[in-house]
Amino acid sequence: MNSLVLNNITKTFDKGSVLAVDNVSFSVKEGELFGLIGPDGAGKTTIFRILSTLMLPDKGNASVLGYDVVKDYKKIRNLVGYMPGRFSLYQDLSVKENLQFFATLFGKSIEKNYDIIKDIYEQIKPFSNRRAGKLSGGMKQKLALSCALIHKPKILFLDEPTTGVDVVSRFEFWEILKKLKSQGITILVSTAYMDEAMKCERIALIQKGKMLGLDTPQKIIESYPMKLYGAKADDIYSLLKDLRNYDQVESCYPFGEWLHVTIKNPNADGLEVLKTFPNSSTHQNLEVKIIEPGIEDNFIRLMNTSDNSRDNN
Repeated sequence: MNSLVLNNITKTFDKGSVLAVDNVSFSVKEGELFGLIGPDGAGKTTIFRILSTLMLPDKGNASVLGYDVVKDYKKIRNLVGYMPGRFSLYQDLSVKENLQFFATLFGKSIEKNYDIIKDIYEQIKPFSNRRAGKLSGGMKQKLALSCALIHKPKILFLDEPTTGVDVVSRFEFWEILKKLKSQGITILVSTAYMDEAMKCERIALIQKGKMLGLDTPQKIIESYPMKLYGAKADDIYSLLKDLRNYDQVESCYPFGEWLHVTIKNPNADGLEVLKTFPNSSTHQNLEVKIIEPGIEDNFIRLMNTSDNSRDNN
């Protein structure tokens, strides 16, 4: 059974001049941890606002737990928990006051529903009388999640919940999501961090409002259609420039201390091509190796393919 279904959702702004979501369709299974992966401006937040009934689509339709996001918005709002990308709780209220307020909105009490937030709230309970605006990023994150859960929703919408928090807090947050999933809660989470994509059961890659790919993280990695090479030298920026100007190189982009490179001829010895390209002798300590592609590599490939297709049209 699907908890979420989107069919050809389109949304524009500024009288149609800005296309935020471009004919997007996907579904999320009941109890699934599903990731919406893409950079800032990809359209993730617009999709979340449509699903949480805060915004109307221009075209297409969507349903949450079988309810239409336009016709049945009141029913949907009682069944979902929404954690926006920016901290949106009342900063002048204490931790406990914020939690009590959101429980009251849904006619619930902290005591009655404490079991669902216990593991999260116990970590911030020592600060229950501190104003929310004075909390650290990680603590704000846990408070916001507690407020989104206090009415026991069946679906969680988490819009870039780990943006701006430290690495430890990011790790702890994903451990919390695993526990929530084990309780049968459907989770739709968006992130710009590609490493977090691997923590989801399935992911949708999105860029400029358009879907680029949809599958399990591992299958998306396995779909990379060519060999990928890594290259580096003492002057990495000079190497990048030379490889991008080499007519046998299809793509070249920086990735940490390495450049990730693909070549146009799939039958050629890529290692030899990259070791002997013009000006290769001028690059000190040149290293070339075959590397395994990741989610980022597939995202860049799909993004470039999509951009080229738009340009040709």
